Amino acid sequence: MKLPELEKPQRYAGLYIFDFGDQVAVGFTAEEVAELLESERYCDSKVYKIHRAYPDGRLEIKGVPARTFQLESGMLFYSTAVEQARDDFKRLVGAAITTEPPCRAKVQLARYADDRFAVALIYPAEYEDEVSAWLLAREYRAAGAAEGGVGAIERYYRDAPEIVERHQLFGVSEGISRTGDELLTSLKRAVQR
Repeated sequence: MKLPELEKPQRYAGLYIFDFGDQVAVGFTAEEVAELLESERYCDSKVYKIHRAYPDGRLEIKGVPARTFQLESGMLFYSTAVEQARDDFKRLVGAAITTEPPCRAKVQLARYADDRFAVALIYPAEYEDEVSAWLLAREYRAAGAAEGGVGAIERYYRDAPEIVERHQLFGVSEGISRTGDELLTSLKRAVQR
């Protein structure tokens, strides 16, 4: 895969490379990639995330399965006491007020049938690394056990606990995402941003 030369390559960390088969373009947002993969024409294309970019133009990239853009991932923080679960919920929402998360997410305080509680942080699966880094930077810790990933959120939905409280988080914009015709007319450009 031959990539175009980038001015200020560090700006591209966190963005995506889209391999159309006959050409490669650099600089798509997650939302743009998701929209392209939903189309019949581009559903089998390859996608790579730029994890690091160096001043000399080198990029550290990792392939991202198309299915990732259709999934939700998240973290579940468990507690056996409602007071502790409420405190975990409030601290997580408070952390998002202090510093926006990297993407749109939802926080739910849930009660299971066996009187266990969970604080669920649910977000698009393509933001797994960014949300983990955001939680670490906020030094967020819950009182009980925790688990995360796509499988944990699938089980959470399957178990269907009672939602006691919920809060929507709005994330940091990674740049204005183009949609529809605006996105489609830009596809021939090798560098998107």
